[in-house]
Amino acid sequence: MTPFTYTRARDAAEAVRLGAENVAKYIGGGTNLVDLLRETIEHPHSLIDVTGLSDTIEQREDGSLLIGAATRNTAVASHRAVRSQYPVLSRALVAGASAQIRNMATVGGNILQRTRCAYFYDHDGSRCNKRSPGEGCDAIGGFSRNHAILGASSACVATHPSDMCVALAALGANVHLRSARGERTLFLTDLHRLPEDRPDIETMLEAGELITAVEIPALPFSARSTYRKVRDRASYAFALVSVAAALEVEGDTVKEVRLALGGVAHKPWRAWKAEAALKGRRATPESFRAAAEAELADAAPLRDNGFKVELANRTIVAVLTELMEMDV
Repeated sequence: MTPFTYTRARDAAEAVRLGAENVAKYIGGGTNLVDLLRETIEHPHSLIDVTGLSDTIEQREDGSLLIGAATRNTAVASHRAVRSQYPVLSRALVAGASAQIRNMATVGGNILQRTRCAYFYDHDGSRCNKRSPGEGCDAIGGFSRNHAILGASSACVATHPSDMCVALAALGANVHLRSARGERTLFLTDLHRLPEDRPDIETMLEAGELITAVEIPALPFSARSTYRKVRDRASYAFALVSVAAALEVEGDTVKEVRLALGGVAHKPWRAWKAEAALKGRRATPESFRAAAEAELADAAPLRDNGFKVELANRTIVAVLTELMEMDV
C-alpha cells in the first residue's frame, strides 16, 4: 500500500482546498475505497475524510429533496419522504448492500464507487485498460457473464455497480459539485462517462472536485415507482440486470414514464429510447415489450452475457406491469 497522509476536513471549503493541493482522494465510509487501497489499485498521497460534512435530507417547498453527500445510505433508505414519495430509491438502496454496509456507505461514495469487474481487481494476472490505460482488456474474450451489453467499447466492457445511481438516473437527479474554482451542478446521467478509449476516466469530475449533495426534483408520479434487481443469488450480489421505473397512466395511456437500467453498461443507463416509445401509447404488456426492445436494439453482448438482452426485456415488462397494478 502506498503511504498516505490523512486529514479530516472541517467543512467543504477546507476539503476542496486540501483536494487541490495534493494527489488526494476524498473518503466517506470507505466501503469501496479501502478495498482499492488494499489491492494497490488506488495510490493517493492523501486521504481527506469528508464524513463530517453535510448529512442532512432537506425536503423543499417545491417537493424536491436535497441530500447531503455525507448522508449514510441507511438514513436515505429509511427517510419518510424517500419511502413515500421516491420508493424506487429506498428499494434500490436496500437491494444494494447489507445493513452493515449501508450504515457506513455515504451517498457521495456510492456514486463514485468503481466497477467490481474481476479483471480490474486482478492486477497481477489480467490486463485492464481501466486500471492501466493501454494495457488491454482481458474481459473481452474472457469470462464475461457480468459485463456490459450497452455502451461498451473495444477498450472496456465493465459495468457500473451502483443500485442507488440507477434509481437516481430514473428520477432525473442532479449532483452538486464544489472545487477550488467554484460550484456547479450536473445531471447524474451526465456525471459518469462511457468507456470509449479512456475507461480509466470514469466521471466528468475535475481534479479535486467534491460531491456536496444530490438533488432529486419533484416528480408528481414518483410515488408509483419501484426497483427490481436480478442477480445470481438472493443474498447481496451485484446486478445482472436491474430496472428502476416510475409510471404515470391516464386512462389506459402512458402519460409519463421514467426508466433506467443497471448491470448492463459502464454507467447507470437511462432508457431514453424506451421512454420515448412508451409516451402516449397504451399501457399494455405488448407496448412495454416493444419499448424494451427499442432500448435493447443496440445491445452488443459478449460470449457469456447474451442472456442479458432477453433478461432486460422481460424485467422491464415485469416492472412496468407491476407499476400498472400498484395501488398508490
